[in-house]
Amino acid sequence: MARRLIALLAFAGVTAGCGGSQPAVTVPAPAAPLPTGGIAGQEVTVYPLTLLSADETLGWASRLTPRREALARADSIIAELLEERSPEVIWILPDELRRAARRAPGLLAQPDQMGTALLRFPNASRIPDPLRSQMRGLTGVAGGRYALVPASLVFTVTDEGRGRAELTLVIADVRTGLVGWRTVAHADGDDPWSALRDALKTLTPGLP
Repeated sequence: MARRLIALLAFAGVTAGCGGSQPAVTVPAPAAPLPTGGIAGQEVTVYPLTLLSADETLGWASRLTPRREALARADSIIAELLEERSPEVIWILPDELRRAARRAPGLLAQPDQMGTALLRFPNASRIPDPLRSQMRGLTGVAGGRYALVPASLVFTVTDEGRGRAELTLVIADVRTGLVGWRTVAHADGDDPWSALRDALKTLTPGLP
């Protein structure tokens, strides 16, 4: 069962991400839809975002500081859109992960201080150690074996001078360490938070 699910997630990532060589254009490839069919009815832990960056020429520094508040706002938007648009999955949100870590001080890693940003690299097909053991322990306590990780959120400048949110997401099996699904959700906007919201909406096509 677990192997079939990972195969399904991997297939979804491969078919959406492999389109042959692409020309050098400024518009990234469409995001792969969230593979909720393979994880419906299951508990999936959602890790907090730890890497957030923006092109200085956007002039969004004041909207993205203090950094901790900006990360918390991004986590809140991600959680809201997941629950609103994919209710068939039992999402275990970052606050629950934090509570789980606090219940076992010194035994479980703090989710906001983990190296989940390492999973942003396209060639990261497995969770590296010691991150894998940290995620396995924390996810096991919080619930389930699958984790959705927002590995990075980067705001870039488009050719038209607007801001573009690029959110890298992966789903991994923390027991085997395999990354089964990966995508970069993106959307343009006049402010970081509307761009992030619109980027997340591309993960569930067919909904308004």
